[in-house]
Amino acid sequence: MRSIPNKFSQYADRIRGLASQFLNDPAAIPNLRMESCQIRNREVTMCYAPFDHVNRDARIVIVGMTPGRQQAANALRAAQAALMKGMPLDEAAKEAKVFASFSGSMRGNLVRMLDLVGVAELLGLETTATLWDRDSTLVHFTSALRYPVFVDGDNWSGNPDMVKTPELRCWLEDYTGEELAALPNTILVPLGPKVTAALNHLASLGKIDKNRIMAGL
Repeated sequence: MRSIPNKFSQYADRIRGLASQFLNDPAAIPNLRMESCQIRNREVTMCYAPFDHVNRDARIVIVGMTPGRQQAANALRAAQAALMKGMPLDEAAKEAKVFASFSGSMRGNLVRMLDLVGVAELLGLETTATLWDRDSTLVHFTSALRYPVFVDGDNWSGNPDMVKTPELRCWLEDYTGEELAALPNTILVPLGPKVTAALNHLASLGKIDKNRIMAGL
C-alpha cells in the first residue's frame, strides 16, 4: 500500500495545548507554521491544520484550492475536541477532516453545484449533502494545496500561481500529488480552472490518470 504523507501525530500535542482564543487565526500561531517563503515581495506561508486523513475506500475525490482560515480553524477545534476525549490519533484526524472540509457557507453552494452536474446520481444518492455524514465513506475531500496557505496573512486565492511558482508547485506535488497517487481508481472533481490546471500538472508527472479528472466545474 502506497505511503501518504501524514503529519497529524507530529502536531497532535501542539493542537491539544492551543488556547481557544488562538484557534480563530491559525496563520498567527508560530508553532503551526510549516513553510514560509518570499515571492515577489510577498510572504507566502503554509500552516498546519489537520487535513491529513485519507479515505482509501472513496469512489470520488473533491479537490478545492486550499483550506481557508475558517476551515483550518474548524479542523483544529474538531481535532482538539477529539483528542481531549481520548480518541486515537487516526480517529481524531478523520473526525476533524470530515467536519471541516468545505465547511461554512461554501458547503451549501458546493452541494448545489455537485447535484446539478450529476455527481449525486453518479453515486446513487438523492443529494451530495449526505457525503458529509451517512455517506462519507464514498468521498475523499482534499485541496490542491493540502494545508492552509496564506499570502501576507490573507487566504491564498490562486496568486501566486501554484503550478508556475516553484515553492507552491513543490507543495502540490509532495503532498496532494502523493495523496492522489494512492487513490488511483477514484473520479477526481476539481473545483475551478486553477485546480484543474494543478491536477493536469500531476497527471503530466504520472501521479494521476488524466482520464479520471472531471473537468469543467
